Amino acid sequence: MVDNSVDLVGEWTEVKLQIIREYAQAYAKIMAQQAYIKHYAYIDGFAGSGTHVSKTSGAMIYGSPAIALETKPPFTCYHFIDLDGTKADCLRSLAEGRRDVSVYEEDCNRALIEKIFPDYGYETFRRALCLLDPYDLNPNWEVIRMAASLRTIEIFLNFMISDANRNIFWLNSQDVSESQIRRMSAFWGDDSWRSIAYEKTQGLFEEMEEKTSNETVAHAYQKRLVEIAGFKYVPDPIAMKNSKGSTLYYLFFASHNKTGAKIAGHIFDTYRTRGITYGG
Repeated sequence: MVDNSVDLVGEWTEVKLQIIREYAQAYAKIMAQQAYIKHYAYIDGFAGSGTHVSKTSGAMIYGSPAIALETKPPFTCYHFIDLDGTKADCLRSLAEGRRDVSVYEEDCNRALIEKIFPDYGYETFRRALCLLDPYDLNPNWEVIRMAASLRTIEIFLNFMISDANRNIFWLNSQDVSESQIRRMSAFWGDDSWRSIAYEKTQGLFEEMEEKTSNETVAHAYQKRLVEIAGFKYVPDPIAMKNSKGSTLYYLFFASHNKTGAKIAGHIFDTYRTRGITYGG
């Protein structure tokens, strides 16, 4: 019998989870040493069930919630969000008996904007590390902008470029459905992505529209996190690729903290320069 609460994940996910593990440990250690910070939370916007099955080994591996719960020193509290009721039940079981864990069985965008982020205003002296790791183009831009405006939240964000390429960035953009266009604009924040994802070139008889590269889109989103959202530091993202060399998503980090950005950038560079070919 298949357990639908547990995701089968490729090596790229295992690498991503190791990146999260390394940064979470560094983050918690630094926060614990700050006398004026009494509260530092871990927030997981698309938490899943807490465990996965590795495609490579077939073994059960920790997901991001379980990694966060075992981080030492511990976070002050944990917010786990998942819209899937079965996965939310798994998260409740994972956190059974713990009073420092809150599980939200609802849409990430609403939970973050209405219930969690408002408690992290700059004047509260609270801080949070937030993982936004969806399977599609999510969350909405309002979540990113609010996180940046608070100046207390650092984020890891998974930009699912494969979703955009499959459903939106078509060679003939006129064939893309309005619902898909709205979805992209909700993620990007407006429709300026059109001028990034496509460029006009002069053909023999008329002007032609051509799709730009994944790298062009990722670089534009990196700039947007700084110039529009307002994060102070956004290191170059790391591209997660499958065994065919196709980029599935870009993992971004954004923060107002120079030290945090330096640590995250170093971790990214470590994995980027290993020449890993992600399987699966």
